[in-house]
Parts: sequence; C-alpha cells; structure tokens
Amino acid sequence: MTAEITLLVNPTAGRGRGAHAAQPAASALRAAGFSVRTVVGTDAEDALARLRTAVREGTGAVVAVGGDGVVSLALQALAGTLVPLGVVAAGTGTGNDFARALGLPVGDPAAAGRLAATALKEGRIREIDLGRAGDRWYGTVLCSGFDSRVNDRGNRIRWAAGRFRYDLAMIAELAAFRPYPYRITLDDGPAIETEATLVAVGNGTSYGGGMRICADAVMDDGLFDVTVVGNCSRTTLLKVFPKVYRGTHLDHPAVTVHRARRITLEAAGTTAYADGEPLGPLPVTAECLPAVLRILR
Repeated sequence: MTAEITLLVNPTAGRGRGAHAAQPAASALRAAGFSVRTVVGTDAEDALARLRTAVREGTGAVVAVGGDGVVSLALQALAGTLVPLGVVAAGTGTGNDFARALGLPVGDPAAAGRLAATALKEGRIREIDLGRAGDRWYGTVLCSGFDSRVNDRGNRIRWAAGRFRYDLAMIAELAAFRPYPYRITLDDGPAIETEATLVAVGNGTSYGGGMRICADAVMDDGLFDVTVVGNCSRTTLLKVFPKVYRGTHLDHPAVTVHRARRITLEAAGTTAYADGEPLGPLPVTAECLPAVLRILR
C-alpha cells in the first residue's frame, strides 16, 4: 500500500462543512502513518483531472470528503482501478446516500477518517458494483419521471436556495402532475410499454437524502433494482410519498420492482439524473458492472 493518500475535498459540501470535515479526516490518516495530498480543484472538471493524475501516479487510496457530488466525481476516476475509495460524508442534511447505503459514518468526519485509516492499515476492502450510463459511472440511483422533473424545475429556480427551492419545485410539479408514457427494456426481454409516474434504477438504496426508493437494492449482487411507480393519481402519490423514507412504498399496488443487469428507458420530454447529477434527456441505457469499485470499510 502506497503511503500517500489523496483527499478529494468539496469545500462547499454541507454549507462549508466539507472543508471543516477534511481536517479530522486528514489528521486520522496522518496519525496512522500516511501522508496526505489534498485535491480541491477550481471546479469539478479541474478536480477530476487532478484526481486522475493522482491515480495514475499511484496514490494508495482516495478519500472523498463531502456529499454524493464529490463521491460521484471520485467514481469517474476510480471505477475499474485497484485504488480503493474511502468516504467522509460531510453534513447530515440532503445527500450522503452513498455512505448511508454502505453503512459508513454520516456527519462524523473524525469517525469516518479513523475508519478509512484503519481499513487501509488492515486491508479491509469491499468490492461493489456501479452503474454506468454512457461514459458516466454512478453509485446510488438513476432517476427519471416525476422526481427528475422536480430536479429540472428546482435547477431553474434561481431566487430560492437549498431544500426550499426543491420544495417549491415539488409543489409546482404536483400542480402539473401526470404520468408519462414509458418504454422500458430489461436485459434482452421484450419492451414494456407502460404509464409511469417515475422509474428509478438503483445500484444503491436511496437518493435525495434518505428516500429509500430502491430499498432492497444490494450493492454487490451484480443487479439493478428497478422501481417503477405506475399510473397513479396525485392523491395516491401524496399518500405513497412519505413511505419512501422507510422503504414501505414497495408494498403498494402501484409500485413494481424488477431486477436486471441492463436497462433502457425511453420517455419523451424526460431527463435522467444519476447520483443527483443530470445525465440528459431519455432515452438512456444503464448497465450494472459488478465489483468495479473497491471501498474502504
């Protein structure tokens, strides 16, 4: 194991908690005998380029400090390599779904840093699957439909900030709510033509800060869990939605779960998001690639 560890930091995560979380994480790694190289970057593209250079030069591990956005950035450099990933989930608000799915500490950077340091010392590694859509890797959930339209609208609202912006977007989307015609192809099976409120393709269990949309997903079984919320009324959606936080929505008759290694989604006028980041308009094809990421645990 190379003694130099790369710390990938998002200083804006958790309203600045990302930068503060880096300090105890770095201290824990140094106390364990590792040297620490910090990568911040002027923007995401620059940070990714710097991270890829560190991986190419033989860093012993990457520890991502921040929320799901910075983890997603790390995946683009680490997928398919032997370099392991540690996660210091900064903050306790939205995001951190990747860490939650793996049972890693959330909101406790010192504990997360110690865990990563001990895992490096003891060689505790878990190999997990990732989803890939085009050239993008993702670790949690690819979503489309009602939830992606909320994201689209929220991103267009400039005068509000944080969760309030997305609360406003959800209210507006509920007012215009309607199911969308989908064409869903699972592996080599026949296409499924259906009306759906949303389709979520889970490598992990949750998105949006703990919404367990794919509650039974397992990150090392080589399969996606595909949650389809079918044609339902606005009233039904409002009743089902709170159950998503407990994962009990899967028992509702409007909800169907499929498992597949590969999925193609087609729906006019609908955007896909993965790990909270926009992928672009449908159609999109995603594949579950087994054991392509090594996690410090």
